[in-house]
Amino acid sequence: MSSPHSDSPSDHSTLRPELPTNRISHVVDTAIAVLGKLLSWLWLVTLAVVLTNVFSRFILGRGSIALEELSWHFFGATMILTLAYAVVTDDHVRVDVLREKFSLRFQAWVELLGIVLLVLPVLYFMVDGLTEYAYRSFARGERSQAPSGLPYRFIIKSTLPIGMALIAIALSSRALRCCTYLFNFPRELPLRRPVDHR
Repeated sequence: MSSPHSDSPSDHSTLRPELPTNRISHVVDTAIAVLGKLLSWLWLVTLAVVLTNVFSRFILGRGSIALEELSWHFFGATMILTLAYAVVTDDHVRVDVLREKFSLRFQAWVELLGIVLLVLPVLYFMVDGLTEYAYRSFARGERSQAPSGLPYRFIIKSTLPIGMALIAIALSSRALRCCTYLFNFPRELPLRRPVDHR
């Protein structure tokens, strides 16, 4: 089957070729990019909590279990909730060293099949299982095992299925962009200039 988009020599240049976008992907990617940029400010909150914990423990000599737990809660929540942003901006780590040697069409096929047949089914089961995991924590009123630790453990556990769902949405958008490139469906959204969500 021939692609509606031909592979030009620029596909192999040092500039990373972009998949065309469509109306659905454009809306989804923009929303996730905005959310990711807002959530990235949590890194400053995480840093402030960690520095406060270090100051309290090593300067004042008064350690706080609650502050220590809060620091890894913020770190974990921020990490999992901003992974979808990395998918949208294509800034995540790729372990396939051969990828850049392939044409954009071949890359699009690999991504589409990988997303649809491998990643999305795994994410579905993860979201399903992690939602139950967070709900059980809420129903039991789970708190830290440390006497002076944090209550409401379900909050941090709830970020896991939310983060995985955001990744699934971002990858679905990526799969649609692959479809636009390979099959011209959904139709390409004509943009005056490429959108950079970074």
